[in-house]
Amino acid sequence: MNSTGTLEATGVRESDYFLTEFERLLALEPRETPLWLRAIRKSGIAHFADSGFPTMRDEEWKYTNLEILRDRQFLTAVSDSALEPTAAVLARVPWFNTIPRRVVFVNGHFASGLSNCPETDGGLKISSLRRAIQEDPRAIEHHLARYALPSDQPFVALNTAFFQDGAFIHAGKSVDDRVPVHLIFIATRPDAGVAFQTRNLIVAEADSRLAVVETYISLGAEQYFTNSVSEIVLGENATVEHLKIQQESAAACHMATIQAHQAANSHFTSHSIALGARVARNDIRAVFDGSGAECLMNGLYIASDHQLTDHHTVIDHAKPNCSSHEHYQGIMAGSARGVFNGKIFVRKDAQKTDAKQTNRNLLLSENAVIDTKPQLEIFADDVKCTHGATVGQLSQEALFYLRSRGIGIEEARRMLIQAFASQVLGRIGIQGVVPLLEKCILEIIGRIELPDNATSHKNAVSDERSSHA
Repeated sequence: MNSTGTLEATGVRESDYFLTEFERLLALEPRETPLWLRAIRKSGIAHFADSGFPTMRDEEWKYTNLEILRDRQFLTAVSDSALEPTAAVLARVPWFNTIPRRVVFVNGHFASGLSNCPETDGGLKISSLRRAIQEDPRAIEHHLARYALPSDQPFVALNTAFFQDGAFIHAGKSVDDRVPVHLIFIATRPDAGVAFQTRNLIVAEADSRLAVVETYISLGAEQYFTNSVSEIVLGENATVEHLKIQQESAAACHMATIQAHQAANSHFTSHSIALGARVARNDIRAVFDGSGAECLMNGLYIASDHQLTDHHTVIDHAKPNCSSHEHYQGIMAGSARGVFNGKIFVRKDAQKTDAKQTNRNLLLSENAVIDTKPQLEIFADDVKCTHGATVGQLSQEALFYLRSRGIGIEEARRMLIQAFASQVLGRIGIQGVVPLLEKCILEIIGRIELPDNATSHKNAVSDERSSHA
């Protein structure tokens, strides 16, 4: 890397650079690395070499500018215990002690000294993915990279090639564990231009119940690149509630994929709370591979200044008698941009499908932008599907009501914003998390500068669409 550290200055395409970086890291892999793992890594880099980073000419990325990634080379972070924060430092981080059972990763690598979680707890097994591959490679091979495919998405391909560590959680058959597992990913590197590639594999066998929280935070303000993939596998009649919280550095780039695979009569709940990063993208997908399955996707994104936050969801109704409900809400301030693209596929044999999708957005300034695109593709004829999107500003009538009861203008505005966000938080069933989320959101709202026209109906857009078949 030269003194500027940029790809443009070196004249190197990002795929060429990552190919070189891949060969360097592959040479450092232990000799005992399973051949199947080397094979999926090579598949990942091959797919990324073909695609490179997506551009705004790609339909799925036309509103998301990734120049932040093209502007520099990102070196894959290696494990360095000297960069691990102490428990005393992390005790001041609100998320650290939220849930007693925690698994901590620092700069993409497992930090055993900061974690507080037994490897086995009843029928629940919890470990780092790297260790699980060493101790039980066949169990990992059966699932890893089987659902989030390198051929489907360039950042999944990149992660498949480069992931260093992550979490492995396995709930055995009929295990009913209501205590959440908290995966905490902390960025502490003092230098910019580092990439953290993390991979999580969560397996809930038949009739099991599991709750998982993924939290991504930073202890500094450096520019870095997080690229995470979580594969979640639900057996028959299994229940998984998954909450992802992203509150990274305002200079960071955060790319994330959550891929769920659901067997018959399973229940999957996904919550996505996006509060940080300069550019953040969440691809959340669920596939119904058995009848009677249910899925709830629930999300909140808040952005200000020049942040960009993007949610792309896909629910694949591949089997009959399945239901899905999506609720995503965004709050945009300053010159922020929000993107929501939700797709519901109903395949030919997926009769008796019940699918609902709603995206609601609140714009707090004239320069804030939201691009929303709910989509339905229906190939069955006995279904009930609806979708809708709204974009608007604070209600003048609601503000007047609050002010008539002696509440000041600024407090009234923030109360309305908080109430809007609380609709999403009210759907979270994981114990102990919502109060801290409410506090974080209040702090963010308190920092937002609201213009005088934040309650005007001027330029408010409402687009409600529905489809019934």
